[in-house]
Amino acid sequence: MASRLWASRAASYLRISTTFNRSFSTVLKDLKYADSHEWVKVEGSSATVGITDHAQDHLGDVVYVELPEVGAAVTQGGSFGAVESVKATSDINSPVSGKVVEVNEVLSDSPGLVNGSPYENGWIIKVELSNADELKSLMDADKYSKFCEEEDAKH
Repeated sequence: MASRLWASRAASYLRISTTFNRSFSTVLKDLKYADSHEWVKVEGSSATVGITDHAQDHLGDVVYVELPEVGAAVTQGGSFGAVESVKATSDINSPVSGKVVEVNEVLSDSPGLVNGSPYENGWIIKVELSNADELKSLMDADKYSKFCEEEDAKH
């Protein structure tokens, strides 16, 4: 009798913990977010761009990242590259307009950094901002978290 009770407790615990882990992606407070699931970290007139933890989680294992050339112009909402995963290929859209000043070359050999470290080592490009006012149209962490919850509820 005791072992059956333990088993049902363990099963309910596992069900709760897996549900919890699945639905809460990491969202960092000091970043801005686009509704296409890219993040941007602004330091002066420079912006670092990557895809969010939520996006990499939905994509699955990233196997290839298509990077733009340094010097390329990007526009807010416009595609500048792609992420290929075992499930699909998805465009990466720029949350800001400007000029690409650096690309994360490490991703050519280690595309999995997008999964393992989406906000640190898995960044994709750095952009010299051409219009800082565009940042006002992006979501903060709280709005982005709610956006993801609502989007997941629809699927």
